[in-house]
Amino acid sequence: MYAAEEPFWGKTLRLIRDIWVSGDAEELKDKVRPNLPDSDLSRLRAAINACLEGRGGEVSARARAAQLGRAYLVLDPEGRQRFLELLVKEYDVDDAAVDTAIEKRNAALESDELYTANLELRDLLEPPRARLLRQFNELKEGVKFLVDLRAELLSMVKENPSLRPLDKDVLRLLVSWFDIGFLDLQRITWSTSAAILEKLIEYESVHAISSWKDLKNRLRDDRRCFAFFHPRMPDEPLIFVEVALVNGISGNVGELLDVDAPVGDPEKADTAIFYSISNCQRGLAGVSFGNFLIKRVVADLVAKLPNLKTFSTLSPIPGFMQWLTTTTEPLGLSKNEQELWDTVAAAENPREYMKELIAGDTEENGQVVEAALLKEILMKLCARYLVESKKGSQALDRVAHFHLSNGAQIERINWGGDLTEHGIYQSGGIMVNYLYKLSQIEKNHELYTGSGEITISSSVKKLLKS
Repeated sequence: MYAAEEPFWGKTLRLIRDIWVSGDAEELKDKVRPNLPDSDLSRLRAAINACLEGRGGEVSARARAAQLGRAYLVLDPEGRQRFLELLVKEYDVDDAAVDTAIEKRNAALESDELYTANLELRDLLEPPRARLLRQFNELKEGVKFLVDLRAELLSMVKENPSLRPLDKDVLRLLVSWFDIGFLDLQRITWSTSAAILEKLIEYESVHAISSWKDLKNRLRDDRRCFAFFHPRMPDEPLIFVEVALVNGISGNVGELLDVDAPVGDPEKADTAIFYSISNCQRGLAGVSFGNFLIKRVVADLVAKLPNLKTFSTLSPIPGFMQWLTTTTEPLGLSKNEQELWDTVAAAENPREYMKELIAGDTEENGQVVEAALLKEILMKLCARYLVESKKGSQALDRVAHFHLSNGAQIERINWGGDLTEHGIYQSGGIMVNYLYKLSQIEKNHELYTGSGEITISSSVKKLLKS
């Protein structure tokens, strides 16, 4: 969903054109060419220095920051990279000044001298570019501008690692600005503004929303959708979660998303199923919201629907098929299983072959036995992947790591949980329930984060032993 850069910059550009009004006759953006050649860098440098000097008070500082933002947005990719490289090379920490401040601190004898030296050293350790970026916080849409800038910066860093220090500076600012204490939790309903509802359709990254009818179905009486918002980005969800209020733990997402299914009574539901969590702002990668979101939503649900006793996810396993088709680990299969697996692996397109066995008409094709055997193979290998495949002490699967680090346990692995093409290609059609037992969340969290120990149910243990 972040493949194209134009959508978020296009929106920011339109807003800034309307909001960041300039009173100057000649704009900085009119003085620099899109590719920002060397001859234009001096103009840009002068504008940055003026921002950092802070002449003319707060209003003038905001106007200069707005000029810089407008100038950045009219640059082409080459010009933007040169802009950011200038910030890295010329607006970093002054090492000589830091060394002098350290010497002064080491020589301090009185507590007042030490306190003053510490303050001076702290100020010097903040690069000037961070002070520059912080000025955008004062501008309407300035926070959104920096979030989108970091999204673009993340793509640049892959090709140009020299930009990494700047990325860290921007991330540090965003972490402080997007502290959980500043965020608003809002329930999204069908009466929520169309602008925000459109964002849900755009940002849904787990189970694509196919139509307005599909979206309306996800917001009906026995469903809930919650999102975090920041006061400086009131029309932009940061992360949202979709919840189904049902009886018993669900194992098939198709049933939860069925637009023709009857609407249940939320007052009679005993289980809340978290079936989709989507991060909306790529530029906020590295800023953690998800664990707080789940806890806040559970608290809200418990307060309003005390009949709810069970809190579980119905989650994809995004890394499973990739691991399965590339792992060099011995799979520990029986002779019959290994023979079938060798046939699958030798196919021109192994995932397509598996798709036919998982979701095709196996009776018509005479593949009933093969399909049943493939189910046994995938179910036990999925259990192994979730529980035993690690990156250090962490679960290899990113969704598993997220829920396990939040204190969930692996409760149930569901065959045929998602039979869409995407579900089969990424997870073999399998989905997993992570169960949040409120009385055991802290214990499970400590076990996982402390030693990598994963809490699992008896049914998962049985799969591991099969």
